[in-house]
Amino acid sequence: MCPVATNLADLVMSRCDELAACSEDSGCITRRFLTAPMQEVHDRLGGWMRQAGLQIRVDNGGNLIGRRHSEGATRTLIVGSHLDTVPGGGRYDGVLGVLLGLAVAENLSESQLPFHLDIIGFSEEEGVRYSKPYLGSSAVAGVFLPEWLERVDDQGVTMREAIAGFGLDPDNIATAAYSREEVVGYVEAHLEQGPVLEDAGAPLGVVSGIAGQSRLRLEFRGEAGHAGTTPMLDRCDALAMAAEFVGEVRSLGRQTAGLRATVGRVEVTPNATNVIPGRVELSLDVRHVEDSVREQAVNDLLVAGKRIVNAVNGSFVLLERTAQQAVKVDGNMSELLAKSISRCGHEPLQLVSGAGHDAVVMAQRFPIAMLFLRHPGGVSHHPDERVERDDVAVAIEVMSQFATRLAETFASGRHI
Repeated sequence: MCPVATNLADLVMSRCDELAACSEDSGCITRRFLTAPMQEVHDRLGGWMRQAGLQIRVDNGGNLIGRRHSEGATRTLIVGSHLDTVPGGGRYDGVLGVLLGLAVAENLSESQLPFHLDIIGFSEEEGVRYSKPYLGSSAVAGVFLPEWLERVDDQGVTMREAIAGFGLDPDNIATAAYSREEVVGYVEAHLEQGPVLEDAGAPLGVVSGIAGQSRLRLEFRGEAGHAGTTPMLDRCDALAMAAEFVGEVRSLGRQTAGLRATVGRVEVTPNATNVIPGRVELSLDVRHVEDSVREQAVNDLLVAGKRIVNAVNGSFVLLERTAQQAVKVDGNMSELLAKSISRCGHEPLQLVSGAGHDAVVMAQRFPIAMLFLRHPGGVSHHPDERVERDDVAVAIEVMSQFATRLAETFASGRHI
């Protein structure tokens, strides 16, 4: 392994530790959109970027951007991820990808590139403060909607007020957008947040696509009654109906290749020990990299819900249904990323991302590719989140190789 990459990996790990101290809570890591700890992160990360010779700016979406300027270049390669966390989150989710981008810029400090290299720390991805994810990347991709500015956090602060309080102009968020023509592509490195790479003994993998998501709120309605006096055959138990439905969800998820189907929240009414449940509201989360498979699974489960209630004269209500389409990665960029992994002596495993990332939004406007790092234990959004220093070193080598090979395609006139 290259000594320079190893030294930079040590630096990345220590920087992750230092940024973990920038938190709203003293006992854990909580860093929401444009709070005081986010300013602390900007100050520290911006200082490291300046030391690396990058040009620093903060756009009106609150994104911190460090540019490795290339004289005469007209296009830009963007490398980034997010700087916010969930409450009680880990020290690597999001931040690791930003610091890897900075390490690549430091590693290539003496190299000539035919494009600018912009390292972006997105201001928000998790959707915690304003119940709206991808705020930072939405600004950069030019899809930020002005009505979001009127959203209010749990302290009564509007998003407009939060942005202005950070010293930015909420009425000019549109200036944060990059044009399609100026961007070569977007690359995001991230923890896998799963077990595939660890099970395979591989340090890195190339994301082949980001799964689409369907999220539903469903309600089973039965009839509440006395638990001691109502005969079993006469009952219309909403929880029993819901439990049968959960079994259908689990069964379909196991039978359909690549499908993820989850009931994660259940609300029982009246929720008393001696009362037959009269109402159950539950969530349904269905994901697959092929939208047609996901949509068919959702429809099959809705049919199953109706079949279950009809058998006991209950009712089944769809309260809410939202969907996010699957994201296709750019074939050329992903192939170049895979070749870079091979050149560094590792097998370029392909895997689907079941979680959403800033790449979901960036793909609406730019070619994207994603690199996953092995995630020991697979525990994410938690203080036990882990990554190995040696895997970080490999990622720095691979991403540096990727940027160098991409530069060679420009030199030969074969632009991606």
